Amino acid sequence: MRKLFLPLCILLLMSGCKKSELEAVNSSPVVSADKAVAVAEYEMVAPPSTISEKLLPDENKPAQPPLAPKKIDTIAKKIVKNGNMRIQVGDIKKAQTQVGDILKKNNAYIQTEQFQNTDIDDNLDLVIRVPHKNFDALINSFSEGVGSVLSKNISSDDVTEEYTDVSIKLANKKIYLEKYRDMLRSASTTKDMIEIQEIIRELEDEMDVAEARLRFIDDRVNYSTLNLSLHKEKVRSSATSKIGFGSRLADSVTEGWNSFMSFLLGIISFWPFLLLIPILVYLWRKWRAGRRK
Repeated sequence: MRKLFLPLCILLLMSGCKKSELEAVNSSPVVSADKAVAVAEYEMVAPPSTISEKLLPDENKPAQPPLAPKKIDTIAKKIVKNGNMRIQVGDIKKAQTQVGDILKKNNAYIQTEQFQNTDIDDNLDLVIRVPHKNFDALINSFSEGVGSVLSKNISSDDVTEEYTDVSIKLANKKIYLEKYRDMLRSASTTKDMIEIQEIIRELEDEMDVAEARLRFIDDRVNYSTLNLSLHKEKVRSSATSKIGFGSRLADSVTEGWNSFMSFLLGIISFWPFLLLIPILVYLWRKWRAGRRK
């Protein structure tokens, strides 16, 4: 029994040693992986290498978790509506009064106004801004109560993706801005302060541009734009009042005669030079006669 007991104890001791070695080997990669994750997270929030090492966190201190990006609220769809309309009317002034009443009813306003008067027609071009919810009602009112619609073009652009992208970038820049401001308070050298202040200035400029872009998109979404043109043809005073071949032929004959008269009057306007022609002819003949003698 003693001979069997001694080998059995040796086998048990050897198996226990192997098991402890295996556990040590298996546990070591897990620890190193956790350290790698911690280092990676630390590097995500560490300041740029251009800043002095005095501002870097102490390696002996535990790594701080990275700053979580600011949560962006769910953004509603951003739809920009634009339109172009051309309407033929019988009286520009009357149509302009009707347009004014329709604008008041729909809380719209005129951004720009341009009037053009020619021999053939009158044109009043308006750029109208109207609340997004009243855009369709405004279009229907112009189509039904002002005149005959010659052309109409309505477009809708979805800018939700652009708005969301700009909002997320702006939120991240605000986080980094606060981070660099904290670094500026702990800066100990003039060089570090100048470098950090330059980064802060660039971030603030980029944030101003992003905020301006968001305001512009909001304005285009909240107020739609309509380009309205009121057109009135003038009555022709000639016998051939209808615009056709006869009218065009008469106009061509008239234009030809006017062109001929303009040419003739242009020649007459050179009468001082015409007086020189007889003098030049006389001198040339006299010179030729003298040469023969």
